[in-house]
Amino acid sequence: MEVSYVGKEGTSEIVFFDLETTVPNKGGQRFWVKEFGAIVVCPRKLVELESYSTLIRPKDLSVISLRSSRCDGITRESVANAPVFEEVADKIFSILNGRVWAGHNIQRFDCVRIREAFAEIGMPVPVPVGIIDSLGVLTNKFGRRAGNMKMATLAAYFGLGQQKHRSLDDVRMNLEVLKHCATVLFLESSLPSTLHGKWQGCSSSVMTRSRTNGKLPCREETSGKSPPTAIGYQRAVPYAREIWER
Repeated sequence: MEVSYVGKEGTSEIVFFDLETTVPNKGGQRFWVKEFGAIVVCPRKLVELESYSTLIRPKDLSVISLRSSRCDGITRESVANAPVFEEVADKIFSILNGRVWAGHNIQRFDCVRIREAFAEIGMPVPVPVGIIDSLGVLTNKFGRRAGNMKMATLAAYFGLGQQKHRSLDDVRMNLEVLKHCATVLFLESSLPSTLHGKWQGCSSSVMTRSRTNGKLPCREETSGKSPPTAIGYQRAVPYAREIWER
């Protein structure tokens, strides 16, 4: 399982976090963070203790599109008056440092982007005491039944609505997906001969239920956080490998 946990006295809080960034479309271009969102969660009760989100203005505003193809997408106008990363770095550091980090595909993407952002402004990088990457956890335990491992697909599978691709909304959805997955696995482990493998018969109704509002889904932009079709997993070690593709 893609989990590493070394909390103080076993009670370290978990911080689910997510970054929205630009996606380079040419060689040599870099990622720019345009939004950070996080929730601090009590690991014993899975309740939200604290939340924080902020838009972030890249130093080069031209890297942000004038218009977004997503419903609540981040545009150049929306970040024009937002703080630059250096202005919110202390707050982000205080939320991340010394906690268990959790998120979807964070080892391959978000952890790398956080390190880059802090290094660029010459500040110490926050250090996690452990990492829970739900992409690895759910691929290992739940992948066959839920299709591809995009958060939008997982949310639709559980009838949790449409992914908004905004940091704070996405981390809350991430937590709910994990809760639902854990519940199903718990029930299956309780009655393995009765429940195991029975999900195929009801998966289509779950997918349909999430679309009953009659609204067409927003167009999805190409995202660097989309998981590859096949991934090799390793023990979670902070920044063990730098994988630049999202």
